[in-house]
Amino acid sequence: MKKNAAELLHLARNALEKAGANPVMAEAAAKHLVRAEEQGLPTHGMSRVPFYCGFLRNGRADGAARPKMISDRAAACLIDNRDGLPYESSEWAIEDVIQRARRNGIGFAGITNSAHVGVLGIHLLPVAAAGMVGVAFTNSPAAIPAWGGKKALFGTNPVAFAFPREKGDPLIIDLALTTVVRGKIMLAMQKGEKIPEGWALDRNGKPTSDPKEAIEGGSLFAIGGAKGAMLALAFELICAALTGSAIGTEADSFFSDKGNKPRIGHAFLAIDPGALAGDERYLERVETVIATMLADEGVRLPGSRRFASEKKLAGGIEVADELLAKIEKLAAA
Repeated sequence: MKKNAAELLHLARNALEKAGANPVMAEAAAKHLVRAEEQGLPTHGMSRVPFYCGFLRNGRADGAARPKMISDRAAACLIDNRDGLPYESSEWAIEDVIQRARRNGIGFAGITNSAHVGVLGIHLLPVAAAGMVGVAFTNSPAAIPAWGGKKALFGTNPVAFAFPREKGDPLIIDLALTTVVRGKIMLAMQKGEKIPEGWALDRNGKPTSDPKEAIEGGSLFAIGGAKGAMLALAFELICAALTGSAIGTEADSFFSDKGNKPRIGHAFLAIDPGALAGDERYLERVETVIATMLADEGVRLPGSRRFASEKKLAGGIEVADELLAKIEKLAAA
């Protein structure tokens, strides 16, 4: 069934509030989920409403929490998310890094005591709109083994970059460090299907085609083998060590009803090109790279599908009837 963005925002916000989220938390989370739908990312859109409602109801997130800044120095700060859904914290962090970058040329905001943060690239859109380069990191519950190991240690640890352009949509580079997203493996498990070898390892560190074995005690292959595992380590340290947050093995799976408060970390960075080569030179260099890329037939700019999806929404956003009914029930509870 198709719904417009305002209707979905209303539904998501009400469902989250009924599950215990305070109004500011519910509004910030709902806005992010609807934007994911608008960008053609339904796996991180309305499908997360029941997921977050469960987080709140099962005590894995504190619906009454409001973020607090606990460290503040020149170009850097640390925000305590205080175990809430982290969308208010993330909005604050993004606004803050933009202001710090305007003053100092660069701004860094860490977030601690946090949880699942959605689509990193969406968080960075205001940075690009301000004419700055944005970078975002997050760690997550254990999914990738250290290189040579058998047990999951690092999270999928996504990273995103946003590069503004003089004209046109920014370049958005947004990826996790696993060969395949965990959601595809979970979907195969639900359907009773096998997964290709090269996606996951079993609990003994051996390649497996059994999605259940991969999810329950197994781990996922890092992109690029040892190089991907090293990036996962680096992002784990940025998100956990710099912010004082939990590492992957200390946070229970997001997808378990029973579990602890994840208390993972995020990091957001804004860089003002005016403090370096200058805005004019930066923009010229970006367009030169883009023109060179597009001269090679078949190249697609990163993020272009997301913005194209937003431009095709005149008829509304399609949401599966079963999911919509579940959210409507949560909103009316």
